[in-house]
Amino acid sequence: MNINLKESATIALNALNAHKMRSVLTLVGVIIGVTTVIAVVSIVQGLDSYVKNQVLQFGSDTFTVQKFPNFVTSFEEFLEYNKRRDLTLEDMKAIEERCSLCKAVAGIWDRSRTVKFGMQSIEDVDIRGVSVNAPFMGQVMELASGRHFTETDIDHVALRVIIGADVAEKLFYGRDPLGLELKIDGVPFEIIGVAKKTGSFFGQSMDNFARIPITMYQRMYGSHESLFINVQAPNEAQLPQAMDEVRVIMRARQHTPYKKDDGFALETAASFIDLWQSFSQGIFAVTISIASIALIVGGVVIMNIMLVSVRERTREIGIRKAIGARRRDILVQFLIEAVTLAGAGGLLGALLGIAIALIISKVSPLPAVIRWWSILMGIGMAASVGLFFGIYPASRAAKLDPIVALRFE
Repeated sequence: MNINLKESATIALNALNAHKMRSVLTLVGVIIGVTTVIAVVSIVQGLDSYVKNQVLQFGSDTFTVQKFPNFVTSFEEFLEYNKRRDLTLEDMKAIEERCSLCKAVAGIWDRSRTVKFGMQSIEDVDIRGVSVNAPFMGQVMELASGRHFTETDIDHVALRVIIGADVAEKLFYGRDPLGLELKIDGVPFEIIGVAKKTGSFFGQSMDNFARIPITMYQRMYGSHESLFINVQAPNEAQLPQAMDEVRVIMRARQHTPYKKDDGFALETAASFIDLWQSFSQGIFAVTISIASIALIVGGVVIMNIMLVSVRERTREIGIRKAIGARRRDILVQFLIEAVTLAGAGGLLGALLGIAIALIISKVSPLPAVIRWWSILMGIGMAASVGLFFGIYPASRAAKLDPIVALRFE
């Protein structure tokens, strides 16, 4: 007697349909495991793509000199980095003058402040003190109207400001803001430019800012915070050499002894992406571990249900053997049923995982990217669990004595 794969799968599906509640409870573990894998892989893949697209806008030929690294992993590290000297305008000028491989250098200070126009005001606007080159490095700031700062604006500590799209929309309601007066901490600034809208990053608006000359920022708020220094190399290939040159210049300025900490951090878009990928891989590893536990529990339940099924169908097994079914035929039949059972749970889990990922992407800033390989992996994992945990029940069914099975009541 040859085993019919389609018939065995049909028998398994009929068993699922005949015992709906038992089937659902049987597949809960598998469904949870596969749902978790699909949902998390979709969210993590979406975040990877989103972060790369956003971060790479800052330029593959640009790096930042800053007091703190992008990521601080402990309070002890924070205390250690906090002992570093603040970076200043003099540091920026030294890099600009001495670095032969630095195509452009810019400085940025920033803090949150309230801005006003007439009787209207907006809180927590990002006030950025910038040098002339700042808008053209990394993520280029394009203007919807007006002009950028000039060297004259910087040198003469001009009371001029460039505002983001959100500030323009909230304070001026479609009115042309150019030439009007914006107050920052009570100081009146003439609006000379309005930036194009760029959107948000993880739900945080990138357009809620006001840029003023870095010299005016220093006059208003002093130099009691560290400057962010952006440096652009001639091209991506020369980025490492430019970074080395800046490191030598800064260590010399700070009189840093050999083998001692630099006293500053050099950060690139690539370093941020590497850190993010390490983080996302950690999330993925934890998720797979949790999903594996759910799948194992689901596999144990499937094995128990299959044992019950073997007992319920003992006479059927006896009849099949009596008309010529071999041990291998019975073994394969029950294995197919176990795989079909688990595979059905995997398919339901995949559909549920896709739905959850899409819902999360709709109601939150977290993007989702559905990968076919993740769906196939989830269903494959479920089927593998069914195959593994179906071996023991199938083996017991195959070993039944046909005479004893036919007498079973």
